[in-house]
Amino acid sequence: MRRREDVSRRHQLTAFLVWLIGKTSQQDLGGPAAARAFRRDTAWCWEVEPSLGPVETTHHSVLVDGIWVGSWCLLIAVTEHLQVLAWQWCARESTAAWTALLERIPAPAVIVCDGGAGVASAVRQTWPQTRTQRCLFHVQMNIRQHLTLRPRTDAGRRLLALSRALSAVTTVEDAINWQVRLDHWWRAHGHLTKERTIREGRWWFTHERLRKTWLLLRKLTRDEVLFTWLDYGNPRTTSALEGGINNGIRHVLRAHRGMTEDHMKRAAEWFLTTREIPIRDAHRLIPTTPTLTPSMCPASSIWQDFFSFEVGDGGVGKAQVHVHRPVPGDRLVRTDLVVFDPVVLSAFDERHRVGDLVEEQPLVLQRPEPAFA
Repeated sequence: MRRREDVSRRHQLTAFLVWLIGKTSQQDLGGPAAARAFRRDTAWCWEVEPSLGPVETTHHSVLVDGIWVGSWCLLIAVTEHLQVLAWQWCARESTAAWTALLERIPAPAVIVCDGGAGVASAVRQTWPQTRTQRCLFHVQMNIRQHLTLRPRTDAGRRLLALSRALSAVTTVEDAINWQVRLDHWWRAHGHLTKERTIREGRWWFTHERLRKTWLLLRKLTRDEVLFTWLDYGNPRTTSALEGGINNGIRHVLRAHRGMTEDHMKRAAEWFLTTREIPIRDAHRLIPTTPTLTPSMCPASSIWQDFFSFEVGDGGVGKAQVHVHRPVPGDRLVRTDLVVFDPVVLSAFDERHRVGDLVEEQPLVLQRPEPAFA
C-alpha cells in the first residue's frame, strides 16, 4: 500500500527536527545503513525555510542580542519571557540590519540591549518613544576590558568597585546614591582623565583606559539608560536571552559539528522556530509547491546544463539542476527512457555518477507543468 506523500513528508520532517534539535546523533539511529536511509529520506528538509508569523502584539519589554553563526551574525528579538519574536541575518550588526529586525515588531515600552552603535541608532529611528535599558552585565564587562581586573592606580580600583556596585542597586534611592558616588569620584580623580603625555612625538592621554571608563559611565548616566528598570520593571540584563536562546543555538551547533554554513544557519532558524511552534506542527511550514530559483527553469522538457556539463542542444534553452538541493518531483530521463531521481542521487551521495551519466547519453529534466505558474 502506497503512503500519501504529504503524510510521509510530515513524518520525515518530524524525525528530522527531533534529530536536529535533540541530542541524538545519526550513529544512534541503528548503524550506517539506517543513517544513510535517514539522510536520504530527510535531505529535502534542509530546504524548508522556517518562519514565524507577523508580530501583532505590543509587548512591554523586548530583549535583543546577536550571535555569530559561522561568518553570519544572527540578530534575535525576544520578550522578557523569552518568546521569540523575530530574527535577522546580517554580515555585521549595522544600523540597517537592526532596523530590518525592529521594523517587524511593534514598539515596546522598553528595549534591553548591549548598547552597540548599530542597535542604538536603529532604536532612535524605528522606536523613538521606546526607553532603553543598557544591559548591566555588558556594561561591567566593558569596564573590566578597559580597567582589567587589577587596575594599577587607586583611581582605577575605585572606579572598578563603583561599576561592580551597579549590581547592588535595588531601589531609586540606591541609584541616586550610586550617581553621587560617581560624582565624588570625578571630583577626586577627574583630573587624571585629562592628563596628557608625549609619546613618539604625539600627545596621548596618560590614563587612556581610565578615561574611557569614565566617559562610558558618564554617557550612560546622562542618557538615563542604566536604571530604566527601576521605573519600568523590565529586565536589567540580556542574560536570559544569552543563556536561554543563544546558548541553546550553540549547543545545537556543537552537537552537529561539521555542518556546512547553510545548514548551520538552518539549524539555528529551526531552533528558534520550534520554541514557538511544536515540532508536531512544523509540517505546516512545508511549501505546497516547489520553490524554484530563476536559474532552475521550470520547463517540463528542456536540455539542461548539469553542473559543468552541457548536455543536449544548448540553443534550445538552459537551466540548472541542483543535485545538492534537488526539487522533489524532478526526473532526469535518458534517451533510452531510463529515469534517474535527483533526490535519490543526492541522498545516496552518488552525485559523482552524474558525469558518467552525461557522457553516456544526454539527459532531459522533467518537471510538473504547474511549475510554470
